Formats: sequence, structure tokens, C-alpha cells
Amino acid sequence: MRSLVLLSSLVLMVGCTVSAAAPLPAADFDPSPAAKGPQTAVFAGGCFWGVEAVFRHVKGVSSAVSGYAGGSVKNPSYEMVSSGMTGHAESVQVTYDPAVVSYGQLLRVFFSVAHDPTELNRQGPDVGTQYRSAIFFADADQQKVAQAYVKQLEAAKSFRQPIVTQIAPLATFYPAEAYHQNYLALHPNQPYIVYNDLPKLDALKREFPTIYAAK
Repeated sequence: MRSLVLLSSLVLMVGCTVSAAAPLPAADFDPSPAAKGPQTAVFAGGCFWGVEAVFRHVKGVSSAVSGYAGGSVKNPSYEMVSSGMTGHAESVQVTYDPAVVSYGQLLRVFFSVAHDPTELNRQGPDVGTQYRSAIFFADADQQKVAQAYVKQLEAAKSFRQPIVTQIAPLATFYPAEAYHQNYLALHPNQPYIVYNDLPKLDALKREFPTIYAAK
């Protein structure tokens, strides 16, 4: 992923776009969580820089942390995960207030603008299982909502290609190194960010104006 930053601007022309056939519907099944107070959700959708930035700009989200989930190695480093040998996916842990934004709404944002759920083990220019599309659920309620939403999107033929998003239980989330956190805001002019990630924020503001938070 980061090696792309060192290439010429011509190579950046292979950036990704979400392949939805039309604006995605709201989740039909989206109950309030049984537990009260802040909740957490973990999503993987390719390079975590852009996914993190999207969720940082959603009302009701108090934090979005880039990290690693879904692997077998404890306390993995970025270099280890980038090798593709640990089984982890670059992920983002989202802490949110369900009284302001629901898990179903976060899923809709995730599938609509944060990444392309039809790309298998890659996302745009980034290739490997560490860039896979995945939802790591924290409990049975999140699992049910995620599975129901994927089925809803499939039934509606919302995407031109099959959805390949993995839905798996969250074992452990490991925060990434400090230099990865809030990367887009700190490096807004980096070519990779300009081409691959800033358009995601534009799409969030355009498609979800009522929950977009300018920061």
C-alpha cells in the first residue's frame, strides 16, 4: 500500500471506486443494542487510513483507531501484517454512541463509501489478504445485523459483483503504530491520500449529509 506513494502520479490512476449499482438502502434490521453506553465496532476495508478517516467524520463516533484484527500473531507490527503472513487485516476500531448513530448506519457507510466490498483480498491498488473486506463482530447482536444487511444488499442486487465481505468474530484488536493514526488529516496532500482516500470523504459528505461531521 504505502509503496504506491513512491510511484509516479500515473500509477495512481488505478485507484478504487465502490461498485454499487445505486445508493445503498438503510438496514431493515437494526435493533438497539442491549447494552447501554458507548459501543465499539471493527471494520476492515483495505488501507486503514481512508476507512479511519471516513468514520472519524460520522456524527456519534467518538474515536476511530487504525489497527489489526483477524490474525493469529500477538501484538503484530505493521511490517509483519504487511507481509500477509500473520492473517491480520488492516482494520479500524470505531467507538460510537448508538443513541446518535446505529450499528446499521455504520454498516451502510462502510459498504457505501469506505471501501468496495466486491474486491477479494485487495482494495484498489493494494493487494493481499491484509487488505480484505471484513466485519469483525463483537457479539451475537452485531453478527445478526451484519449478516442481515449483507443478505439485504444481495437480495436487492445492490452491487454489480458478488459481495465478498468476511463476517467473523473479533478475537483481539491491536492498535497500529502511532504514525498511522489520523493519517489522512496529518498528510492531506500525499498522492495516495489525494487519489484514494479524499474522494471517500467527499462521498460521505455527499451521500450522508445528515450524519456527516466536519472536523
